[in-house]
Amino acid sequence: MTRRIGIAILCGFVLIAGWPLLTEDVFLQRIGALVLLAAISASAWNLIGGYAGQVSLGHAAYFGTGAYAALVVYDQLGWPPIAGAPVGVVVSLALAAIVGTPTFRLRGHYFTMATIAEAELIRILASNWALLGAAVGLMGPAVPRGIADLSFISPLPYYYLFLAVLVMLLWLTWMMQRSRMGFYLAAIRGGDRAARSLGVPVLRYKLYALLLSAGFTSLAGTLYAVMVGFIDPDSGLGILLSVKMVIIAALGGAGTLFGPLVGAIILIPLEQLTNDVFGGSGTGITFIVYGAIIVLIARFQPGGMAEIWRHVIARAARRRAA
Repeated sequence: MTRRIGIAILCGFVLIAGWPLLTEDVFLQRIGALVLLAAISASAWNLIGGYAGQVSLGHAAYFGTGAYAALVVYDQLGWPPIAGAPVGVVVSLALAAIVGTPTFRLRGHYFTMATIAEAELIRILASNWALLGAAVGLMGPAVPRGIADLSFISPLPYYYLFLAVLVMLLWLTWMMQRSRMGFYLAAIRGGDRAARSLGVPVLRYKLYALLLSAGFTSLAGTLYAVMVGFIDPDSGLGILLSVKMVIIAALGGAGTLFGPLVGAIILIPLEQLTNDVFGGSGTGITFIVYGAIIVLIARFQPGGMAEIWRHVIARAARRRAA
């Protein structure tokens, strides 16, 4: 069974890597790049929300930090936007450490509300700070000045750049699952008191998970800014970004390795379809779609597509045994 699963995973990644070469439609290639970028963001959120069971709705703060860092270093220093990635990661780690230490003493929906407040405070700050372009936002290079600007007409370079980052993140997550940290986070997800009774340093490992999650979420924000070339408070720090990460992870299966990728493959094309039919992104129909998905997952399949897949595998195994 393990060998079959390994072969299936390998075939899946070969298909993902070769998919944009099978179509010359630039629109479809761009959707593929957006799927991978969403999978990076959701996989980063999954480290704290899925594996540690701490539902954060403030991850837009880390995403926006990475995006703004990329365009601030260009606007102020003239550097390539990608040079802002280390700056965004460091600032996000500092923000996660400052915010995470007190908020992890809260439980359940109180923790979630605290993360929303954090993200909203940062969005308001960005909306009024001239260095960040205030409400107008910041723009990247109008024309590419060199290869370091990573400004491409074709979506293909972005697709494979995002795929490389996603593979690295999934590999680190897989290694974490098999380490002491993975077992500790599983215990924390089951309950703080039970984890403490087993000798797990709960607050410390929650903070470790948040730091790792914030760093990769910031990197996703930097990649978004590099590809789009523009950022403002709504597109980089809006609560809809945080909600989207949660829905993608929950749809595919929070706390599973490939759940966020599966969720992104389902949700992003659906989102693009509804935007094309009913209007641009951020309209009321987007919230309706997200709300409907949340209700359906909560009512019928809290485990997402991963749970459905486990049911299918178990049923097939019972049939073979019979």
